[in-house]
Amino acid sequence: MFIPQDDKAKTAFEKSTVSTRINYSSSAVGSPVRHAGDAAPVSFAEVYFSTRQLLVVVFFLLIFTVAARPITDPDFWWHLKTGQYLVEVRTIPHTDLFSSFHFGREWVTHEWLSEAFMYSVYHHLGYSGLISIFALLIMAAFFINYYSFRERAGHPFTLGFALLVGAFATLPTWGVRPQMFSLLFASIFLALLDKFVHNGESKKLWWLVPLTICWVNLHAGFALGLGLILLTIIGLALDTALTPEECVASAWRRIRLLSVVWLVCLAAVVVNPNGIRIYSYPVETLKSHAMMKYISEWWSPDFHEPMFHPLAVLILSTFAVLALSPKRVSLRQLLLLAATCLATLRSARNVPFFALVALPLLAEHSWEWIKCQDWAQFLTKPEKRESGRSAILKMALNLVLLILVPLGLAFSRVAHSATGQPGVNEQQFPAAAVDFLATRQLPQPIYNEYGWGGYIIWRLYPHYHVYIDGRADVYGDGFLEEFLMVHDGEPNWRAPLERYGIRTVVIKPQAALASLLREDSGWVKVFEDSQAIIFTKQ
Repeated sequence: MFIPQDDKAKTAFEKSTVSTRINYSSSAVGSPVRHAGDAAPVSFAEVYFSTRQLLVVVFFLLIFTVAARPITDPDFWWHLKTGQYLVEVRTIPHTDLFSSFHFGREWVTHEWLSEAFMYSVYHHLGYSGLISIFALLIMAAFFINYYSFRERAGHPFTLGFALLVGAFATLPTWGVRPQMFSLLFASIFLALLDKFVHNGESKKLWWLVPLTICWVNLHAGFALGLGLILLTIIGLALDTALTPEECVASAWRRIRLLSVVWLVCLAAVVVNPNGIRIYSYPVETLKSHAMMKYISEWWSPDFHEPMFHPLAVLILSTFAVLALSPKRVSLRQLLLLAATCLATLRSARNVPFFALVALPLLAEHSWEWIKCQDWAQFLTKPEKRESGRSAILKMALNLVLLILVPLGLAFSRVAHSATGQPGVNEQQFPAAAVDFLATRQLPQPIYNEYGWGGYIIWRLYPHYHVYIDGRADVYGDGFLEEFLMVHDGEPNWRAPLERYGIRTVVIKPQAALASLLREDSGWVKVFEDSQAIIFTKQ
């Protein structure tokens, strides 16, 4: 139940904390902090005396440190090879280049700008550059999200709880992958829309148009941006139904303006190498039965898995504080929350977008509830200001413990992840098998694991083409189903291998097909290690 807050019925406790709340509603970390009754801002240096303010820096450095992980995404490799092709050939491909049996088939390269960016960073800065920059993208997405609601969230402890729960709920989706651009752009869209709703800033709203053009060339998640604008329009219309008559005209002006911006953004989507073809691409992906059935990131979150426990905490805590908060939540906010929550429960791939919507509500309404509790008085007290030597000591400790140590951990994490990347490649991908394949020049065409196609493309293209890789949209549902039928050793598993004239098979030793080929006199094992086994046809 959501109860409107009555300003006339504020308790004495709430009145006593007004000046304190103004202090907590500061701007970004490092910005001057105003106190109630003060005419001038606090000096920049004084911020470093504030442990509470610097805690926010620690929260973001923690997000960066956790995000700076080794690269394990199997699709990373074909993204990297595509980026290399784009940079060196200076042509955007529209048909498949990498496979043996779908060569020349339509390929909607909706991530071309991301891929060119990824390869350019890798070419100049290596693994450390890629890991650092994508960790910064993730951190930036949450910083933009935080910046849009910081004034409504109260104490840094409240901010920190919401930030870390929201960030760690999305952790399974993090990585060096184009989807991180959708995370970043979704946070920008939500921030601009929130600013428009609360302050009516129409000039900044038009930034959504060039941002849409950038987004559509970076990742097909651009459709989410259009969806967020549309949901905001519908939500504002619902809120307008509850608006006093004298405010209805102003509300409808906002709705009309936002509708015009949405139409312009919709038209701007066409500014991409695939033209109007890109409009149907997201829908086709969502309608793919095989992708939804066999690709794990499209599955619903499995809350038995520890990696989804933060998501459960985020969902339950958000709806709990909305029920407990004395402040009413708008229908627009409820609509966005419900829509993104439903999308998340349908597919774990959508968790980041729910987190970006839920995080501000969790922080704001947690504070609205906490500040009404008697036990929360210590949180509403101003931070003690030191003077003299105590102030210098506190500043030094803050600098060391809250700035230098977290920064050192962040740099150490990046270095460790980058130096360990070759070892990760050997553990996660068939490095030795691919070396053997290249040096022995085993016959083509090959049949390979789905998750290894990208790695083989990176290492061996153009000398070898793959049977399949992570571009499921290129291969189609039928081919993917047939691949799995062979891989799992189902009846008639030989037929596709014979039809396509497969000469070499590169698969995991524990695959059902590996057991069958071991017993088949028509195939000879030529290589095996803990990662892969290779068979060639007699």
